[in-house]
Amino acid sequence: MTAPGAAIVLIGPPGAGKSSAGSLLAAELGVPFADTDDLVAAAAGKPVGDVFVDDGEPVFREFERQAVARALEAVGPDGGVLALGSGAVLDPDVRRMLAGQLIVYLEAGFATVARRTGMDRPRVVIPGNPRGQLRAMLQERRPVYAELAAITVPTDDTAPEEVAADLASRLRS
Repeated sequence: MTAPGAAIVLIGPPGAGKSSAGSLLAAELGVPFADTDDLVAAAAGKPVGDVFVDDGEPVFREFERQAVARALEAVGPDGGVLALGSGAVLDPDVRRMLAGQLIVYLEAGFATVARRTGMDRPRVVIPGNPRGQLRAMLQERRPVYAELAAITVPTDDTAPEEVAADLASRLRS
């Protein structure tokens, strides 16, 4: 699998399956699982969306950096699985923390991300262009995900159980 103490770090856009496939993968491998969004929410005492809106992105990103550091420190001698928030890898400090970990990019296209995050449904008129912002976010982050990843797994038409089973099989080879 990975080196002792190394984490399997799942990166990718919102809705790619990092949390759902990650928890299943950890169970399959018998190692701990952590999700940085859950760690941020616990530390902030409110949902990550509220931290972002109420406190701003810089505060959210600081919580996220701390969550990544805590999760990586907590990885025991048998390793673990860590699901990162979709923007965490944009932070140079987070990228430095990920050195030596096995990074897996769960790849999902715009249509999949829009569907899984609920942006494919008709909505009340929202100022701005949320779908355009999502598309721009994906275009900005895809090259970073691809550059960091040792393994890329397409998830567009794949259930989390299949993603986890595929990864477990690859890691055991």
